[in-house]
Amino acid sequence: MKTIATIGYEGATMPRFLEALREGKVEMVVDVRAVTSSRRPGFSKNALAAHLGEVGIDYLHLRALGTPADGRAAARAGRFDELRAIFTEHMATTDAQVALESLAEIVRAGRRVCLLCYEADPAHCHRSMVAEALAERVSVRVDDLAPAPPE
Repeated sequence: MKTIATIGYEGATMPRFLEALREGKVEMVVDVRAVTSSRRPGFSKNALAAHLGEVGIDYLHLRALGTPADGRAAARAGRFDELRAIFTEHMATTDAQVALESLAEIVRAGRRVCLLCYEADPAHCHRSMVAEALAERVSVRVDDLAPAPPE
C-alpha cells in the first residue's frame, strides 16, 4: 500500500513547514487550493514553489481540486457539513475528476506526495476529502503531517 501525506500551513513558519515535509519524506507537494495567494509570507504559489525547490521537493498546483468560493465561506464559518456537501458536488465535475486522475497517476508511479491546503486540522479541510477520493482509485494510507508550532 502506498502512503500519501496531507499538511496545512495555518500557523506554521516556513522552516517548520519544510522540516515537517522532510521528516515525512515528501517528494512532491500537490497544492489543492483554488486560490494560491496567501497572506502568510512564503506560502503564495511562486514563493512556495521556490522554497520547496530549494530543499528538493517538487511542486504541483491542481486548482481543479480546490474548494469553490461557497465551500471556502462555509469552512471559514465552521459549517463543515456544508463544506463537505459543496465539495462533494464539486468533485463530480469533469475538471475535478481529470485532476484527481492526474494525482492518482502520480501516486501510482510511486511518488511520495503531500496534499497542501491552509487549515491546520485536516478534519476541517477539504484536503481530507481529496485524500478519500484518491483512496477510491489507489490503495493509499494517509499520514497527516503537522508542522511544529513556532517557538
